[in-house]
Amino acid sequence: MIPPKYRETGPIEQGRVQCHTGFPTMVDVKGHRRLVSRFKKMASPAMEKRVGKALFAAGEIVEDRAKGSIMAGSASGHRGGKHQHVASKPGEAPNNDSGVLHGNIETVQTGVLEVEVSSNAPYSAALEFGTSKMEARPFMGPAAREAKGEVVALINEAIQHELRKAAR
Repeated sequence: MIPPKYRETGPIEQGRVQCHTGFPTMVDVKGHRRLVSRFKKMASPAMEKRVGKALFAAGEIVEDRAKGSIMAGSASGHRGGKHQHVASKPGEAPNNDSGVLHGNIETVQTGVLEVEVSSNAPYSAALEFGTSKMEARPFMGPAAREAKGEVVALINEAIQHELRKAAR
């Protein structure tokens, strides 16, 4: 079952930066409807391009945070010729095992003002949300929430730069 705090929403035009792990998790931006409306009225192609680049950079920050949380845990390895995996504690990010989870997190620009950060390993959703037999070991949601301030700052900086440029 998906916890209520993880709800499905649309792309950035609706004020969201999407982070998928099979199921969406988001970074909400307060006041986004008013901001998006104002942005669309004053946005030039140059502004859209700059904000699009800022969104991609923001997505990469979320990706790096998610990957970093996986790599920060206990390492798995070999002992006595056998593979040994050390599971993370429930509620903590999963520990790196084979590198599949880490290697399957990616940032993709799906539109001019839309970026998707996804974890495409087959077991991503089970780790993020848990199962009937395993408690959640979230890594995407916490990464998105941790990066929220930087995401908003990057977008604001891009908009402000273009507004200053237009005012000259």
